Amino acid sequence: MSVISGIRNVLTPRALAQLLLGWIAFGALLIAGPALEGPLSTPVLFGLLAAIVLVIVACAFGVVTQAERLSHRLGDPYGTLVLTLSIVVIEVILISSVMLGPGEHATIARDSVMAVSMIILNLVVGIALLVAGIRHGSLRPNRAGVSSYVSLLVVLLATAFALPGLIGDDGAYTAGQEVPILVSTLALYVFFLWRQMGPQSGDFQEVTAEPATSAAATEGPSHPGIKEVLSAHRTEVLSRAVVLVLTVIPVVLLSHDMATLLDEGLGRIGAPVELSGILIAMIVFLPETITTIRAAYTGEIQRVSNLCHGALVSTVGLTIPAVLTIGLFTGQTVHLAETPANLVLLGVTLLLTVTSFFGKKVTAVHGGAHLMAFLLYALVVFS
Repeated sequence: MSVISGIRNVLTPRALAQLLLGWIAFGALLIAGPALEGPLSTPVLFGLLAAIVLVIVACAFGVVTQAERLSHRLGDPYGTLVLTLSIVVIEVILISSVMLGPGEHATIARDSVMAVSMIILNLVVGIALLVAGIRHGSLRPNRAGVSSYVSLLVVLLATAFALPGLIGDDGAYTAGQEVPILVSTLALYVFFLWRQMGPQSGDFQEVTAEPATSAAATEGPSHPGIKEVLSAHRTEVLSRAVVLVLTVIPVVLLSHDMATLLDEGLGRIGAPVELSGILIAMIVFLPETITTIRAAYTGEIQRVSNLCHGALVSTVGLTIPAVLTIGLFTGQTVHLAETPANLVLLGVTLLLTVTSFFGKKVTAVHGGAHLMAFLLYALVVFS
């Protein structure tokens, strides 16, 4: 009886509605497929695209809801990692779907990951720090954890955007370079996850309000061990994981249609190519953005870092190997080298991240600086 009760608590009417919405939308597109093969009028195209985006966002919120519950149940860093990976997997799937779809998409990975970097590191972090700074005055993140994130971001972003233009062929890694790059990127990311969930898990928890010299000073409130949580709440954890996966699958299935329609729609209005990557990033990371702002509002500044910096580490650590693998197997050229203007903005953003999170406290002024950096990125895109 307790098992049935636990499943009912997970499969709420809202969760069930989000689950059914995704699968019904996919079924409807499958049935209407032959009728949509011909050229569509512009109003129909944008109406269909808007409907698919709304379904994907609704399903993404469902995924985040389950991931958030798992996050609070499992505690950090395990819970935040579940939430982050849920969103990042959707992002990777969307980019891969675009690459495997019709047409040339040599720069979609570059444009999408660059957009994700600017959105997360400047727009989302900027809003979060502004909210946290105004509401709480100043907060102190766990600098050991932020340092780990930034160290990986410096290496991964340089590997993704700077090196291809210096050692590659026309802004893309050669076939001989792609294999060591994707293997080493994955190895570094897996090593990071092992350290984050094991020996260095305390580096990613909230710091105590009062400074102390003991090891406990870097840890947040005590939380039961992961084994104890899984033993005591096995039904809930498994049920939420199953619902999460079943909600993600329609997003995967709908993403190909969304990518195709988005390409066609942007082409008709003459929008910049980079806008496709920005829109994909904003659609996917909307739920996590709301979660991050909630964490900032409640003063969980380290959770803000875990959600934002952790999401970007996972995005780059998984997307770059994925697109390079697709390029190797399909023969597509994957252009990753960024423009000088975007490389400057990326360097400024990483430097700004260091100055914001490595001082004695984080304030609203830091948030304003991050928002200014995002505005500059928007100007570059539309220039």
